[in-house]
Amino acid sequence: MPGLGTSFGRGGATTYVQDLQNADCILIEGSNFAECHPVAFRFVMKAKERGAKIIHVDPRYTRTSAVADLYAPIRSGTDIVFLGALIGWLLENERYFKEYVVAYTNASFIVGEAFGDTEDLDGLFSGFIDVPADGRGGASGGPAPGTYDVSSWQFETEQVARADGNGTVAVPKRDETLAHPRCVINVLRRHFARYTPELLEDVCGTPRETFLEIANLLADNSGRERTTAFAYAVGWTQHTVGVQYIRTAAILQMLLGNMGRPGGGIMALRGHANIQGATDIPTLYDLLPGYLPMPSALREEQTLAQYLKNATKPTGWWSNTPKYVVSLLKAYYGDAATPENDFCYDYLPQIVGDHSTLPTQIAMKDGNVKGYFVIGQNPASSGLNAELARAALERLEWMVVVDAYETETAAFWRREGADPARIGTELFFIPSAVVLEKDGSMTNTNRLLQWHDRALEPAGDARSDLYIIHQLGLRLKKLYAASTDQKDRGLRALVWDYTSEDPHERALEEPSALKVLNEISGYLVEPGKAPSECAQVAGFAQLKDDGSTASGCWIYSGVTPDKQTNRARNRKGDDVAALDWGFAWPANRRMLYNRASADPAGKPWSERKKYIYWDEAARKWAGPDVPDFPVDKPPGAAAKPGAGGLDAHSGSDPFIMQAEGRAQLFVAGALKDGPLPAHYEPLESVVRNLVYRQQSNPTLRQWDRDDNRYNPPQSPDFPYVLTTYRLTEQSGIMTRYVPWLAELQPALFAEIDPELAVAKFVRNGDWVTISTLVGELEARALVSGRMRPLRLGKGQRVHQIGIPYNYGPLGHSSGDAVGDLVSLAMDPNVSIHEAKTISCNLRAGRRASYRSGEVDRDVPPEQRTLRGEARAHGRDGGGGPS
Repeated sequence: MPGLGTSFGRGGATTYVQDLQNADCILIEGSNFAECHPVAFRFVMKAKERGAKIIHVDPRYTRTSAVADLYAPIRSGTDIVFLGALIGWLLENERYFKEYVVAYTNASFIVGEAFGDTEDLDGLFSGFIDVPADGRGGASGGPAPGTYDVSSWQFETEQVARADGNGTVAVPKRDETLAHPRCVINVLRRHFARYTPELLEDVCGTPRETFLEIANLLADNSGRERTTAFAYAVGWTQHTVGVQYIRTAAILQMLLGNMGRPGGGIMALRGHANIQGATDIPTLYDLLPGYLPMPSALREEQTLAQYLKNATKPTGWWSNTPKYVVSLLKAYYGDAATPENDFCYDYLPQIVGDHSTLPTQIAMKDGNVKGYFVIGQNPASSGLNAELARAALERLEWMVVVDAYETETAAFWRREGADPARIGTELFFIPSAVVLEKDGSMTNTNRLLQWHDRALEPAGDARSDLYIIHQLGLRLKKLYAASTDQKDRGLRALVWDYTSEDPHERALEEPSALKVLNEISGYLVEPGKAPSECAQVAGFAQLKDDGSTASGCWIYSGVTPDKQTNRARNRKGDDVAALDWGFAWPANRRMLYNRASADPAGKPWSERKKYIYWDEAARKWAGPDVPDFPVDKPPGAAAKPGAGGLDAHSGSDPFIMQAEGRAQLFVAGALKDGPLPAHYEPLESVVRNLVYRQQSNPTLRQWDRDDNRYNPPQSPDFPYVLTTYRLTEQSGIMTRYVPWLAELQPALFAEIDPELAVAKFVRNGDWVTISTLVGELEARALVSGRMRPLRLGKGQRVHQIGIPYNYGPLGHSSGDAVGDLVSLAMDPNVSIHEAKTISCNLRAGRRASYRSGEVDRDVPPEQRTLRGEARAHGRDGGGGPS
């Protein structure tokens, strides 16, 4: 999550769900918190019981909206305008927490003269390079429409004397009075000046009176005595500007002074139980465990020294990167990794392009991928442009699907219209255990590791996914044990010490999940000994870069500080004062950046919001949480210019992961689409961008080809906004095979507003067909006031349609896959898709009647039309009532 990472230093949720009860106000946007995270939502309700104001901003009126004090409708895809208008309002009315902002953010840093803002360049930042899409684009099959040279986004610097007296060092120039026209706060002020309540009403469809009420609630509930928390989920991330949505929220929370403080922060709600763990360890192609960058052949990183030079920051906590990289290499390669051979650094793969999901799907369709492992995913149903995904699977030589149930991906070869005789893909389906049938840990929304034990044996031939990967490793190592080929060295050297000591598990050849966690947590290396024979490290502060320590993921270090302790098992209630349920990375720290809960002098901003503070008598930082700061560094400690690590920070620089110790209002060059958020319309927008001439994100990735067509923006053929969401009762393939859950949500439906239903002659429960240039699906109409038409600028009326993203043809509850409507396009920073906002058309009746030209028997006679004739004469693409 670089929206959080570039702003504050780490990409995880900045707080924990129990702390939400301490908030005086909670803004929920990009999330249906009550339905999608019901266990955590009880802490929102506790806050409400204590008098907190709950605000919900969403295209749909949901169960979250129903318990909120204030609901604001919004057009899907316009959150930067909404949040940007809040920023503009705070700055214009001087309602921001100035003392916090000056002390703890880069508000006073001076931006270089070369920087050109979107205000001057009509939607572009300086340094834009237009790259024509030529369809080649390296490994992924299509370049970005454009890219930025970020050199003009840097801060002015000045030379100051080094603390050690050896010359000078360049540091960002600052103006603590905030008077300089190019200091960040003033650049920010000019940038968001056009994001007015009037513009917001025209773009978002949110009534300005509602907006102003929200603005005042946020300002009134922030500052010394009060705090506001933000919560978001995939409603913010799944956009071609999703990273910048989160950046806008981060800027707001910096201005309001809510970061690192009880009842504040940003709760990044993660979808499934282990989504956070899957990015920590990770399953991402461009990262090593603990958010270390993957070596790249596109950079000069052929040796460990070159890699560490690029990856290591001279100041801040990331100056410790060499310790974590070397400890990771020792965990991988054990005794084979020595200083003399760069700790086997050259055994690691190097990336040569974008190998994320969507480019891989394109490469697969084009015949450039031979084999594919699919573990716990279902791209043939829940993927984007799902028919392209299914067709791409036909081009493989082999595929392995590991899942507890037969998925649409495993069954792609017998879908409607497929000819198995012409499909050469060799498919291996391996049944896997479900969570109750295996040991292990999961890492959830608050970066919280929680251990679970096997409650029963896996059914039939099913085995844990840990067993499957363990066996794959054992068999590959055996297969290549005698190889002398250079490329096999890494596999042969790989440490693989996971055999269980439990007699029952040994009989089943089931590996020890605890041994895996012990290796991840880290141990003291003893040459010639297996990891299970070595002592554990207490935490990442013990890790070294000399090969004497090993750790599979440095941020998890300390979860098993000795062989007898597994802190992921901790279960001491969820009382806020205890902070001892499970283990939160890093270092069991629940609230990140908590040094900011005290003022620069180390005193709590207020007694009411006391959390971490300087205890003068004990000469250390104290409070209920683990301080996110050097525990004995006094608040008055001066920064040491030219020093490394945290010595370069003063005692009042709370954001230790950042090079300057400050939160970043303006991000100088770390993001690919701008140092500040700017509103761009979704790629398939129903309206023109009213903020800038630039219509959509100029750096988004797209593949405009016959099998991945895009609806043109503002097309009369696709006049409605389609947004996707999840259901509490259905989560995909697992729940579709559960009869009593299928009974609760038996089939796909589409939520439409009553006004659109009247215009389309659709009654509640009727069949409707929804179409894009990619494909079409049919669903039952749910005519509901939860979907509301919005009036935008110049009186334009916009209808939004909501469809749950949970269905496919298999299981007891079935329906068409929403992925059949969504084209492949993605954000330039994290390669995430845009499934939350596309354009579409809707008509009454089932899709079969449209294709055959037959009369739709489900529509009353007086409303019937010959669908094929209507299409031929262009009568079915209208935009509803004027």
